[in-house]
Amino acid sequence: MQVVCISSGVSDRGKWLAERLAEKLGYTCHSREELIEQAIKEGIQVSKLETATIKPSIFTERLALEREYYRAFTTAYLCKRALEGGMVYHGRSAHLLFPGIMHVLKVRVIEDETSKINDVMQQLRVDSTKAQRYVTEVERDRERWVRSLYGVSWADDTYYDVVFNLGHMSVENAAAALANIAQLPDFQITPSSKRAMENLMLASEARVLLARDERTFRANIKVRADGNVITVTYLPQDAGLAEIIPEVLAPLEDIREIRTTMATTNILWIQEAFDPASETFNQVVEIATKWNAAVELLQFFAENPEKPEEIEGAGQTPASLSASFSRECIGGIEEDDTDVACDDKGLKAAHEALARLGRSGGGRTVCGGGEQIIKSIDRTVPYSLVVVGNICLDKGHAARLRMVRQLQSYLNEHIKAPVVNAEELKTQYLFSKRDITRMLGYLGLVVFIVFLVFSNQQWVLKFLSGVEWKSRVLAAIAVFLFVPTIAYLYSNVTKSIMKLIRME
Repeated sequence: MQVVCISSGVSDRGKWLAERLAEKLGYTCHSREELIEQAIKEGIQVSKLETATIKPSIFTERLALEREYYRAFTTAYLCKRALEGGMVYHGRSAHLLFPGIMHVLKVRVIEDETSKINDVMQQLRVDSTKAQRYVTEVERDRERWVRSLYGVSWADDTYYDVVFNLGHMSVENAAAALANIAQLPDFQITPSSKRAMENLMLASEARVLLARDERTFRANIKVRADGNVITVTYLPQDAGLAEIIPEVLAPLEDIREIRTTMATTNILWIQEAFDPASETFNQVVEIATKWNAAVELLQFFAENPEKPEEIEGAGQTPASLSASFSRECIGGIEEDDTDVACDDKGLKAAHEALARLGRSGGGRTVCGGGEQIIKSIDRTVPYSLVVVGNICLDKGHAARLRMVRQLQSYLNEHIKAPVVNAEELKTQYLFSKRDITRMLGYLGLVVFIVFLVFSNQQWVLKFLSGVEWKSRVLAAIAVFLFVPTIAYLYSNVTKSIMKLIRME
């Protein structure tokens, strides 16, 4: 059940490489053309979707729902093929079809500009000028397509494991090299990665069923699966679907529970261990209730460097954070009867507690580094807050604090949402007794200053309208100090009032 995904440019070399690699490994080979054909048979308007990515002005709400339908269908289709046996797939966004699946080998095929133009000239029998224009337009369209579907850049190499330049390497040699890379322990299926693919397939199949049903097609719905538990998140305007969704998903086999949550946004909570009785859990739930948000749990297992003290003064940058973690917390190949590699540590209990409160946004486990977190999340989900809690629990306090800060910094660069430490939740987003004291104190100062000014207007006007240069200098200094002081005090009062009335 090994999977190799090859993303290529305008020439046919990526296709040739995929076919040759599949032949070497004895795997089945699937293409984007096959995927499009199946999607059209399903009734998905693929041509309209492609046109809308080129001309965003014609992109409608209906096409946005059609896009979700297409993503779910193609993911379910390929997951099913991958679970049947080894598979090689080639297409424009092949590397993004299996988010968070560790055993998938993601390959990008590139060529230098001259090779691309020559290939197009031979394929289309056109001159170099038209070939160059064709290459530019196709690559621009592919960039728009990938960004529209997955919210990332097609050319971002961080989403690939290997990049091959077939302008300087033959297809045969590239296939031989890839066949060897595919046998590395990093890309072998494990029980945990198999479960992750099964969860992805189940969630996609559920989303397809919801898209097929006329009652739920027009709803903006997000679906996650964890084992035999499905979590469906919908918007407040679709509240009437709460009773319909279980009925639509009834054809799915071996489903223990279907959880529905109404939310307008998501909070991503990253920790190694969860405790429904903890203060942090209560704080996250309170914020989620204020914002009408679903809480998405991400259990994160990170492996620290062997000598973290060496990094202390090395000035490690966020970009190098991923090097501080191993690719998988389990590493290598597990036996088939191995239990979950990473201990549950309260994930299930927290998930169930959120479900009882109607705030569940699903839960999953990620092993590795910040890079793996980015790859595992759905970039189309509207996150309003990312909370980073306890990680690296087997390390000392200083090492844990350093790793949390590094992870925060890395996520800040890659997620368009505030990323905060769990310890900052109370001070930044929740109203406490301390906030009441501060608000009353600032309010008292503002009232006192305003009272002094208005009760001594004649003196103030006389002071500000002095004719001597010393008087003018003193008046300027007084105004320079007074204005920012009153602005600071007043802004803190309004901030506290907004916090009190649950307005962010």
